[in-house]
Amino acid sequence: MTTPLMPRAPGAIPIGALTLILAGCSSGPQPPQPGTPPFLWAAAKTAYGAGDYGKAADNLTQLTRSENEFAARALPISIVIESGIAHGYIQLADSLDEGAKANRANPAPFRREATVVRGYATTASTQAAEALHRLLASDKSESFPFAFGSPSGSAAEPVQLQRVERGMLFPDAEIEALEKAMVQRGVLLSVAGVVGAGGDPAKAAGVFQNGDVKVARPVFLLAMAKSLFEAADMFSPKKLDLPNRVKMLCDVAEEALQGVPDGKEKKDLLGQIARSRKASKVT
Repeated sequence: MTTPLMPRAPGAIPIGALTLILAGCSSGPQPPQPGTPPFLWAAAKTAYGAGDYGKAADNLTQLTRSENEFAARALPISIVIESGIAHGYIQLADSLDEGAKANRANPAPFRREATVVRGYATTASTQAAEALHRLLASDKSESFPFAFGSPSGSAAEPVQLQRVERGMLFPDAEIEALEKAMVQRGVLLSVAGVVGAGGDPAKAAGVFQNGDVKVARPVFLLAMAKSLFEAADMFSPKKLDLPNRVKMLCDVAEEALQGVPDGKEKKDLLGQIARSRKASKVT
């Protein structure tokens, strides 16, 4: 006996046809999978555009740890960002020291926060130096692309910074906002320095308006050598007194200057590095 066919619901689609339709819908380009180089590159660009430079630097650092299509582009950008992060934290720590002096009745909160912030600066400056050392050893390009565009943030010092220096206490949320603003400012100035804008963010924004930016190797190396030398001051005898850190940053700065043509800026910087070494009693 033949089993009668079940009536089909109006508008129903045969399973085979539905499978083909679904297959067709899923045949388009798929988004990058988490953890893959395309995903990390896209995530770094998104974080950079949002002014979250810590997250951008983390993603770029992951890209530089393996051979992939984005590693060479990620390395110089990560150096610039880490350098800017370091300088933002260094300036904030110095301002917190001023706050501790101004608030004689209760200097402890300022000193505690300065210690925390200098820890962040130490990490960022060390990562910048290590990454620059790797770049010098692995990439002999005559120029480096900066594919992330002009950074966000303001070159002006945040109003809260002046209040900190006067010894005014803030809730934790306001300190976090100040940290973010100082990091954004640091990265903004770092990028302005490296693209040959003389540390002028407005001029740097104009550079990016002309399209893709490529930084000439000598310009990049001189800017990063200056940045590392300035960061080394945090470890000088009058501050953290960590001669090994001074030596590491000065070593990489001098290594970078080997790729810079002779000139007044290079000569002056080498002289400053020599004096810093002497003061810290390192060779």
